[in-house]
Amino acid sequence: MPYAQGRKYHDADSHVMEPLEWLAGFAEPGLAETLLNGRKLEPRIQTMLAAANDRLSKAVPGAPAPEGIIAGPKGCVAFGAFDKEERHLALDELGFDRQLVFATYSLSQFRTSEDPDVLYGGARAHNKAMTQFCGSNKRLIPVGFVPLNDPGRALEELKVAIELGCGAIWVPATPAGSRSPGHPDLDPFWSYMAQHRVPFMLHIGPGSRLLPDDYKNNGKPRSPDIHGGGENLRFMDFVVLPFAAQMFLAALVYDGLFDRVPDLRGGVIEFGAAWVPGFLKQIDLGYRSFSKTDPLLQSAQMKPSEYMRKHIKFTPFPGEDAGALIREAGADLFMFSSDYPHNEGTNDPIGRFERTFGQVDETEKDLFYSKNFEAMMGAF
Repeated sequence: MPYAQGRKYHDADSHVMEPLEWLAGFAEPGLAETLLNGRKLEPRIQTMLAAANDRLSKAVPGAPAPEGIIAGPKGCVAFGAFDKEERHLALDELGFDRQLVFATYSLSQFRTSEDPDVLYGGARAHNKAMTQFCGSNKRLIPVGFVPLNDPGRALEELKVAIELGCGAIWVPATPAGSRSPGHPDLDPFWSYMAQHRVPFMLHIGPGSRLLPDDYKNNGKPRSPDIHGGGENLRFMDFVVLPFAAQMFLAALVYDGLFDRVPDLRGGVIEFGAAWVPGFLKQIDLGYRSFSKTDPLLQSAQMKPSEYMRKHIKFTPFPGEDAGALIREAGADLFMFSSDYPHNEGTNDPIGRFERTFGQVDETEKDLFYSKNFEAMMGAF
């Protein structure tokens, strides 16, 4: 019996748990070795992958996914974590109508490279890998990745990604190299996305953390991350996590991008959403305070918060009070996500959200679980 039942559910955040060599298999000759570059997985990840491969070797072809996988093992050992055939079966058991699929590890192999050939070659390999993983199953929507450092190459890779079948494009929640992401040089990129009804995605990942290293020098031993290892978020990282998305979105508004590309849509994924009501108030306060003298603000066609409502959707974490967010900021802004098979998605994300929905009506629930996703995606 599927986990999600009784209404239409679209999942705005899920992941493939790609093995270390996964990206290299789709890279152009000569780049694969650079992407691997002597990297090794943590012993605990190696153990999990070995267990998952052992299960796959014993699987009965065509057998359905086990019931209750949402509450089962997570990470690399989760059902459908990195095997495409399993993932298609997993989606049936999860019961989601559509599911955006992001990478987990592979961007770290090229995302911060200063060599543009590695940066954009890695992005193309990633996008090929993502579309191969999702395959012909239209319910699985591969999220490509395109760096914005070089506007010309960004547009080139965007065209390839869309041709490959990427249904959304992850862009770094950072400046576009030496430019603002709203710089006119990038207008062809954003316009191409809008013309093809492909939304951009901001997602936590390499380059999106803002905590200066000096704050880690606190005279105490470094704590383990949220999963007890070393590669993920800690408390201080989590507290400042939304700032990257806030700066990016504020730049798009301030630079007038949404006026120049009025059909562009985007999602802010896995940055949480507790900050959204305050952010809307902050950008509108800034507009009221500075539009008296700032010609860029004077040329805006609507208030900053109105741009957010028209163009952007957000995914709360399952531990956040999504009902309160809807009551305070509006039902048109927020979307459901499971984060499957990451641990952060919890063993019952629908249940956790539902427990906050005491004053949320059925129409607002439909917006949260499906219609806001459809609006972001251009109704497919």
